[in-house]
Amino acid sequence: MIPVVKKDSLKPSKEVPKITIKKDSLILKKTDTIAKDSLKPKETIEDIITHTAKDYTIQDAKKRTVTLYNEANILYTDIDLKAGIIIVDYKENSLFAKGIIDSTGYVQKPIFKQGSQESVQDSIIYNFKSKRAIIYGLKTQQGEMYTYGMKTKRENDSTVFIRKIRFTTSDKEIPDYYIATNKAKLVPGKKIIVGASNLVLADVPTPVFLPFAYFPMTETSMSGFLVPAFDTGSSARGIGFQNGGYYFAISDFMDLTVLGDAYSNGSWGTRISSNYNRRYKYNGIFSLNFENIINGIRGFDDFAKSNNFNIRWTHNQDSKASPNSRFSASVNLGSSRFFRESLNQFNVAQTQNNTFNSSINYSKTFVGTPFNMAVTASHQQNTNTESITMTLPNLTLNMDRIYPFAGKNGVKKNPIQKMGFNYNMQGQYLINTTDADFFTSKMFETARAGIQHRTSTNTNIKAFKYFTLSPSANYEEVWQFDYIEKEYDPTNNVVVTDTLRGFKSFREYNLGVSLSTNIYGTFNFKKGRLKAIRHTIRPTISYSYRPDFRDNYLKQVQQSSNPLDFQEYTVFDQGIYGGPSGGLSNSIGISLNNVLEAKVAPKDPDSDDEDEKIMLLNNLNFNTSYNIAADSLRWSNVSFSAGTRLFKDKLALNINGSLDPYQVNDEGQRINKFNPGIFRLTNANMTMNYSISSTDLDKNKKKDESENKNGNGANNPVDTMGAEIDPTNRFGRQNTNNNQSKEPTKTELYRAKIPWTLNLVYSANYTNNGIQPGTVGVHTVGFSGNIELTPKWKIGYSSGYDIKNGAFSFSRFNFSRDLDSWQFNFNWVPFGANSSYTFFIGVKSTMLADLKWDKNKPPDRRLF
Repeated sequence: MIPVVKKDSLKPSKEVPKITIKKDSLILKKTDTIAKDSLKPKETIEDIITHTAKDYTIQDAKKRTVTLYNEANILYTDIDLKAGIIIVDYKENSLFAKGIIDSTGYVQKPIFKQGSQESVQDSIIYNFKSKRAIIYGLKTQQGEMYTYGMKTKRENDSTVFIRKIRFTTSDKEIPDYYIATNKAKLVPGKKIIVGASNLVLADVPTPVFLPFAYFPMTETSMSGFLVPAFDTGSSARGIGFQNGGYYFAISDFMDLTVLGDAYSNGSWGTRISSNYNRRYKYNGIFSLNFENIINGIRGFDDFAKSNNFNIRWTHNQDSKASPNSRFSASVNLGSSRFFRESLNQFNVAQTQNNTFNSSINYSKTFVGTPFNMAVTASHQQNTNTESITMTLPNLTLNMDRIYPFAGKNGVKKNPIQKMGFNYNMQGQYLINTTDADFFTSKMFETARAGIQHRTSTNTNIKAFKYFTLSPSANYEEVWQFDYIEKEYDPTNNVVVTDTLRGFKSFREYNLGVSLSTNIYGTFNFKKGRLKAIRHTIRPTISYSYRPDFRDNYLKQVQQSSNPLDFQEYTVFDQGIYGGPSGGLSNSIGISLNNVLEAKVAPKDPDSDDEDEKIMLLNNLNFNTSYNIAADSLRWSNVSFSAGTRLFKDKLALNINGSLDPYQVNDEGQRINKFNPGIFRLTNANMTMNYSISSTDLDKNKKKDESENKNGNGANNPVDTMGAEIDPTNRFGRQNTNNNQSKEPTKTELYRAKIPWTLNLVYSANYTNNGIQPGTVGVHTVGFSGNIELTPKWKIGYSSGYDIKNGAFSFSRFNFSRDLDSWQFNFNWVPFGANSSYTFFIGVKSTMLADLKWDKNKPPDRRLF
């Protein structure tokens, strides 16, 4: 049965071209294989065919065909076909589609959609019954892969055979590159299997051939081998390879990557990493690195061997998973010398880290109560001294401030009603060990354990209209589960300290009161844009009293052969929270804080813009104290700090230091005599951060306010983006935005305007012991940034200069080139102990990630 088709009322402007359809094996034969079947054959076409055309539609009732011309469209079940010309043959249950030729060339090529699959071709013959097709000039996309085929035979929905095919991830009309092969089998959405293939760059065949190839096309991750990079630049370890291994796609929520390095002298390393993610619950990354490093030849004096490891784990819990509890982890621990001696080039950037820090946290809020709890396991490691400090765990229980004397509905008007109480309990199990004893039983021999209880109360009273009087009281109780006993050993003439297990405790308290106020001074100006300067002074004077608690717990031990030579100690001295406070404290504290602000009128006096507030001086603080109970040296050092931001917040300047009012003797000890010049500067530190870019000098470019505040703020850390080497990136690429498009950059040449950024950091410190002239300990300048020579050429740098010692610090440079579908990257550490480089050029697409060439020269590591 043929659907009724209305003819177009418009008369064709030209004669209909004659279309000849060649017979193909796909066209069904007219003869039924069951000729004598008494039953009526089943209708082949399963649904109504909806068709439209712009110019005309011709229906031939005798031949049972429908011809559509110009912007023709066919809709049938899940098939959507658009083309210049479409001929539907109901007799043969087939259709033929192709483009049309006009003054611009061959246009309106057939676009065939079925389900989620879409392809563009020069022409197509499709059979409704067998669902087979013959396609000429195919172009289709499967994931990131574009497929071009001269002739394609579609067997069914799941199998396609293609002749003279090209594969590429470049979406240009003339691809940057492609892999050419004579025949291939494509399973849509699953895989492509090809025979002998050749890599072609810019239509120029290369000597690179593959006997066969397999391309997974699934949208989910798939397991597979990771091709290593060969290393021939290390004479100490010989030849070898890096970052070869296997990727395991365990599930949609977890994966596993196993990589390895191996060298001809026996050195080897392995890296195991896993990513996991449960939406709305948690996500994290875990990695374990281990390296067996050999230097020299076994049997010779210079032979050395070391085993180093590093463990990293990051875990984040989604806030929606449990609003009243949270678990998180940030772990970085291992051998102190791991990054300095690492075989792998991508670990070079980590050699400047002198500390490892880890923290595993669990917190819970008890709803309906003022209590909350936190359990933390922490780890601090100094890679220079190889010392390790761990808390396993640290338990904290807090009670938020409560007001038991508040009035009805929580009203707090008088000092009694404002009186609040809080409570804090902290328990720790502290381990101090070294690299050599790490993960052995020895690390627990010197462990310490204890619990500290603290509670406090305070209130405030309005005094003399402009002052606030704040009395307070604090109480502390310490429980320790280990203590010390000291005994004199006359044989060796030494004091022996024994650590014993048992329960001991002590208590102490202190009382205090403070008086504070705010003083404002405004200086108005009648001329110019500067309208006023406001100076805010916040003086505070406080008094605190604490008895001498140590005297109640003192013990004596003979410390030499002289029976009158005694040493005083308490059993708590080596405890996790220390011993009781010694000496009577009856002191007065004085602090002064200054803030300086300016009000500036807008540039255009006729505009409706409000006056701008500018911070001239963020802070200028002074702090000191006077101990009434001390018999000498009653004044403490005066500490000061100052900070400001200049040049539209691009320069951040911070200064801090300490002033000593007393003189020192020839041995550097403070004596009870004031300095002739009142104060002696004992130490001072100054840091400056400045950030500038080419856009800051472009007066015609108006930047968004948010970018002005966050994009180039002087408080941003030193930018090392150009020279940063990601240790987890096996391709050696520069860290870029994950959402970076693979499409070619379309922009004009920069000509005279070249974008750039520059970040400067200056640091200096000064010390003066009062005996020798003051010295400058640190005096360095750090700089980093990047330069975009063209829209696709970028240079990044990160370095510094030690002004005191006259030498450059660790320096890194990065050169990158965006090659549209390819990426070029060169990372270089030009000098120093970590002198090295990595070279990479390869396809951006992860589907063809192994189509690359990378070479590296890691630094020669020496164990001693």
